[in-house]
Amino acid sequence: MSEIFGLRRGESLLIIGLGRSGLACVEVLSQFGVTLYATDEESEERLRPAIATAQRLGAQFVPPADLRSILGAVDCAVLSPGVGPTSPVVRRLHERNVPVVGEIELAYRLCSAPIIAVTGTKGKSTTTALIGHLLRACGRDVRVGGNIGNPLIKEVGGVGPDGWVVAEVSSFQLETIRSFKPRVAVLLNLSPDHLDRYHSMEEYAQAKYRIAANQGMTDWFVGDLDDPYVAALDWRRGETRVLARQLWLSLDHPDQAAMYLRDDTLIYAPPTGDPRPIPIVARDGIRLPGEHNLRNAMAALLAALAVGCEAATLREAIGSFEPMSHRLQTLAEIDGVTYVDDSKSTTPASVIAALRTFDRPVILIAGGRSKGTSFSPVLDEISGRGVRGVIAIGEAAPEILGGIQGVTALPAASLEEAVDRARELAQRGDVVLLSPGCASFDMFASAEARGDRFADAVAALRAPAGA
Repeated sequence: MSEIFGLRRGESLLIIGLGRSGLACVEVLSQFGVTLYATDEESEERLRPAIATAQRLGAQFVPPADLRSILGAVDCAVLSPGVGPTSPVVRRLHERNVPVVGEIELAYRLCSAPIIAVTGTKGKSTTTALIGHLLRACGRDVRVGGNIGNPLIKEVGGVGPDGWVVAEVSSFQLETIRSFKPRVAVLLNLSPDHLDRYHSMEEYAQAKYRIAANQGMTDWFVGDLDDPYVAALDWRRGETRVLARQLWLSLDHPDQAAMYLRDDTLIYAPPTGDPRPIPIVARDGIRLPGEHNLRNAMAALLAALAVGCEAATLREAIGSFEPMSHRLQTLAEIDGVTYVDDSKSTTPASVIAALRTFDRPVILIAGGRSKGTSFSPVLDEISGRGVRGVIAIGEAAPEILGGIQGVTALPAASLEEAVDRARELAQRGDVVLLSPGCASFDMFASAEARGDRFADAVAALRAPAGA
């Protein structure tokens, strides 16, 4: 344990938050002979299963009201990403000079394999999964985790120094890193998000930039040159000084990019060695719809090339990668209307990207719980392209309906009602698109649950009357 925090057997850790990440930390740390406490601000009634799991693993649950009694005994704390760094318990720990780290920092310190870390406002899961797919095709031993699949700390123990870990990391997780240092850092894009947690877009961006803060000159940074927030970062000065070698992708500035599109083919321009451009794959060889997914694929390819994968292997492997569930996933075509699940869309920027994927009329189902980000850019996009109608759901429905002009806009009290209303508006050849642009927690436990409910509602359209 001394290699992790300098703790000795019998010393004490406090796990703050008993969601998936917190319970994973309890499970792993219980093997190291330390005393474990766990706390969560959620009601004990709702936490009952999580508390039982933590106690079975040897942790003592401490309600927030009783924390004062054990804080003096705590040597280190592990913060779950859903808990803000300004929460009262974190402030009290800082006042006592108790180290507070996050789950990905702990996972990094336990990991013997190099890490490829992926962040951005949208496209993280697709890009992370695609990198894992590409590396496996190249014969690498790979574990994929973080915000996608298992918590990262559950994955790092299963791979040795010759393998690779591919991690999707969020701004919340990056807030609490100290030494986390990926061999390859991928920053896909930045647009307003989580402004219910951050005071400004700049503060949010600074959290994302931390993905590269500890990298050295033997590491790699992959970024999108066409994204203004990514490209505007001053890479040699300022709050985040980045020393890593850089691989840029671009559709607008091919002369400055390591990967670009020419004649509908992705081209790799190696930054070292033989400078001759290498054709990688034709655009139609990538089974991911939309320009945003083309950029995701370019980032994944650059990450794989950075760690030594061969272009010929990548060319074959990328063609077998399927779109992920709830990310522009085509569910069905019913009476000539295509139903598409993009429930993982939780920002206005992701709604815009989804709308731009289609060259035919769309009935958009959007709404949910706002993350503090204006929906105005989506409303502008709706007015400027072929959107036949908008069905608004959830807490954000009044904002959405109040800003739409010139397009049929209707409220719906449930996702089932939204699907029914969309079917009434749709004509043959149209797309009914669930792309909420908001969090799901006003109506559903998760974006996945929201997408599953949408799929059920679409499936019900096929059911015979009275079935």
